[in-house]
Amino acid sequence: MAGILAWFWNERFWLPHNVTWADLKNTDEATFPQAEDLYLACPLAFCIFMLRLVFERFIARPCAMGLKIQANGPQKAQPNAILEKVFTAITKHPDEKRLEGLSKQLDWDVRTIQRWFRQRRNQEKPSTLARFCESMWRFTFYLYIFTYGVRFLKKTPWLWNTKECWYNYPYQPLTVDIHYYYILELSFYLSLLFSQFTDIRRKDFLIMFLHHVATISLITFSYVNNMARVGTLVMCLHDAADVLIEAAKMANYAKCQILCNLLFAMFAVLFISSRLGVYPVWILNTTLFESWEIVGPFPSWWVFNLLLILLQLLHSFWSYLIVKTVCRAISKGKVGKWNPLHVSKDDRSDIESSSDEDDSPPPLQKHHSSATNGTNKNHGTNGYLTGVPYPDEH
Repeated sequence: MAGILAWFWNERFWLPHNVTWADLKNTDEATFPQAEDLYLACPLAFCIFMLRLVFERFIARPCAMGLKIQANGPQKAQPNAILEKVFTAITKHPDEKRLEGLSKQLDWDVRTIQRWFRQRRNQEKPSTLARFCESMWRFTFYLYIFTYGVRFLKKTPWLWNTKECWYNYPYQPLTVDIHYYYILELSFYLSLLFSQFTDIRRKDFLIMFLHHVATISLITFSYVNNMARVGTLVMCLHDAADVLIEAAKMANYAKCQILCNLLFAMFAVLFISSRLGVYPVWILNTTLFESWEIVGPFPSWWVFNLLLILLQLLHSFWSYLIVKTVCRAISKGKVGKWNPLHVSKDDRSDIESSSDEDDSPPPLQKHHSSATNGTNKNHGTNGYLTGVPYPDEH
């Protein structure tokens, strides 16, 4: 174990040439980031998770009720022991062969069994009320942390001159504000990671899990090798758009369509301008070129910049999806009636539907099933939104 730790914390990887961990030990004159500082984020993440539960129960839920957002979710599937056993123990998406076997066993039409599985899958998705509460919690946190970041950063020299991120690096003392900012952000994303295993499991579980791991890694990486100054700029820049998208989601759940459209338009402008304009010109310029000129490259410098460049590729992809969403609405001439959060599907919240599905309960015999073909009453319902393909990324 000692050998593994020595290899992992190799000074030649983490630090510039001729700098050692001993040089960055805390003294009476200065305090520097220490890896063990981040241990505090784990219990704090649990506290944030518990705070979220209290917030959603006693603040967000009453607000949702005041906006007349109902707690009822999609229609429940008719109880059936055989289908429930298949669903829980074998597969949630039976193939054609299994459907035919179940049809013979139950004397149900295949289409009726398919409908049962759709309804049963939808039962595991959160209601509109639950999604509103989640968005309100995230909106509140992002608004607070963004406001804190702006108030803190406007007093720092590196906001106005990014070269200050690298002068005297890595001997830049850790301030209380930077420590608080980092620990709070890291704790929040740890709580999101933890909540994935306690919330209703969603179809994008793996994607969001990897996203949260990447975010946590970037925050941890920049703190450990004391790139915290530029790290604060990255975090604050990303929090701005997160505030607007969560606000747009809340407006959508509350069926305030005009407000939803306005907030999404603001989000789209801010996201594209900040991620495709400010981020490469301001952030990547200082991490790639100014740091090269002032500090020079070293192994962890390359890794850090590679991660930031990969983040820029994600920005480009998400910006493309946003522009595509807007252009599709304009080309169809439906801007006035446009709901941006319904144009493209979000696997985190959509309710499965089919043009052949209705809300009638499954029949007991085959000859009843012919009457069940109708229009889907869930399709397009504002309460079961399909959303912008945009995760809360950092």
